[in-house]
Amino acid sequence: MSLIDRHILREWLKIFSLVLGATLGLLLMQSLYDDFEDLLKEGAVTADIAYYFLISMPASFSVVLPLALLVSLLFSLGQLHRANEITAMRAAGVGMFRITRSLWVCALLLCGVSWWLTASVIPHSLEQARTLRDRLRYEQAGRAGPSDRIGAVKSVAFDNQREHRVWFMNRFSPYTGRGYGVSVTELDPQRREKTRLLAREAWRDATLGHWVFKEGQEIWFDPETGETVRLSFFAEKPVPHLREDPDLMQVFDRKPGDLSFSELRTILQHFELDDSPKLPLYATRYYSLWFDTLGPLIILAIAIPFAVQGVRVNPAVGVSKSIGLFALYFLLVKASYALGGKDVIPPVAAALLPNAAMLGLGIWLFLRLR
Repeated sequence: MSLIDRHILREWLKIFSLVLGATLGLLLMQSLYDDFEDLLKEGAVTADIAYYFLISMPASFSVVLPLALLVSLLFSLGQLHRANEITAMRAAGVGMFRITRSLWVCALLLCGVSWWLTASVIPHSLEQARTLRDRLRYEQAGRAGPSDRIGAVKSVAFDNQREHRVWFMNRFSPYTGRGYGVSVTELDPQRREKTRLLAREAWRDATLGHWVFKEGQEIWFDPETGETVRLSFFAEKPVPHLREDPDLMQVFDRKPGDLSFSELRTILQHFELDDSPKLPLYATRYYSLWFDTLGPLIILAIAIPFAVQGVRVNPAVGVSKSIGLFALYFLLVKASYALGGKDVIPPVAAALLPNAAMLGLGIWLFLRLR
């Protein structure tokens, strides 16, 4: 790196580190205020509380990173410009891209960090935090009532169109991993009923990966006429070809924003052939996580033009303009999500549109500096 690269990078990194640390600290305090008392009520011990806040921090980092980058760029470049350092460099024939090239390299690296967090770290963090909270709630509820009622989800219905099966449970307890009042209907390719399995209770064997049914009956039908062909009763019946994941059966009960990247990917892979009206919502959220990794480049392209305005311009003007643009970005995101969620436009286009528009605007503003 040249002397200019080192100087610009050093000035930015000092402010970026301070803003990032301060903002993470504030978010941690907010999280303590929101969750600490609830964790104590749920019976969490010190180790549980420490582990919960430790695994929750990566998700906070993804929120803090864009804010810290924007504030640090506006402040550090604004300081350099008001001290006439950038003016002197440009007067010496050094172009704006040449002056800020170290920042562009860092923005690309931060895009990679954002992608790594989104694809690997944050999914694990969200799932572990949710598992911990669920375990604490189930253990607390287990001390107060029957285990089959703990965390029970009523009326679980799941149409597995890929394998031509329809599931229904009167209720399912995540605590015990068992469904109660279970019905599984096998269909032919024309969606005509072939068999129906009814059981008082069923669970998925964790070792073998298939379902086991208890105290029920199995009915065979003639698909052409719908008449009953055969009927048998059983005390307990393992069914090796029934391997559906109970978590996947309940996935549409969760909001897209509450699911991790890996969970969203699993949904799209499994339900890509289905016609569920909810699927575009989850697809839009999934692709938005891809394109949101362009955030550092968008922020840099927009922050530089506003940070190096004329020295007579109040720095608050540049900050206000940049914040206004990001308010516009927020509105674009909401509008495109609504259109993508209703399948008015393809989910990929809905996720790409706000980021592409803001990146194009930022590059146009940057090029105008020349």
